[in-house]
Amino acid sequence: MKKNNIIALFDILRKANPNPVSELEYKNNFQLLVAVVLSAQATDVSVNKATPALFKAAPTPKAMVILGEDGIREFIRTIGLFNNKAKSIFALSQILLEKHDSEVPDNRVDLEKLPGVGHKTASVVLNVAFGKPTLAVDTHVMRVSNRLGLAKERDPKKLEAKLVKVIPTPYLQHAHHWLILHGRYVCTARSTKCEICSIAQFCEFNQNST
Repeated sequence: MKKNNIIALFDILRKANPNPVSELEYKNNFQLLVAVVLSAQATDVSVNKATPALFKAAPTPKAMVILGEDGIREFIRTIGLFNNKAKSIFALSQILLEKHDSEVPDNRVDLEKLPGVGHKTASVVLNVAFGKPTLAVDTHVMRVSNRLGLAKERDPKKLEAKLVKVIPTPYLQHAHHWLILHGRYVCTARSTKCEICSIAQFCEFNQNST
C-alpha cells in the first residue's frame, strides 16, 4: 500500500476514534496485566464477566497471592485454559510482590519473564499501561492488515515488524487498537461489513470482492 494511502487510512480511523481504549475492564496496571493474561484464547467479554469478582477479592499482587491458586481458579472457571491461567496469575503475583515491589514492570524484558506473559501480552501492557508505541498482533490485526494490503504476513512477529515499518510514527501509539476494533466490529472474519467500512476505498479485499 502506498504511504499516502496509509496516512489517509489511519487519519480516518483516528478522526472516528481519537483515543481508543482497551475493552478489558481494570482499575490499575496489575489488574490490566491479569486481564490480558486471561484474554489469551478468550474473548474480552468472557474476561470482563469473570474479573469484577476476582479483582474485588484480590485487587493487588499481595491479595492475589493470599487468595491462592485454588482461589483464583474458582473465579475464572468460565474462561478457557483456566487451570494454566490460575497458575500463571498466582506465580506472576508472587514475582511482582517479591521482586518488583508489587509494581508491574514498564519494560519488555521484565514483563516477558513473568509466567503467562508472552510477546503479545507484554506489548498490550506496555501500550495501554505505559503509553509506549507497541503493536500487539492478534487475529483481528492480522486479518485486517492482510485484507487491506497494509502488510501481508501470517507470522505474528513478522507482521508486527512489517507494520511498525509502514505505519507512520504519529499513528503507532493507537494503531493496534484501531485495527483490533475495526476487525472486531466491521472487518469481521465471516461476514464483512464492507458497505459500512470507512476505509473500504483502500482495501484490496473489498476491491477484489466487487
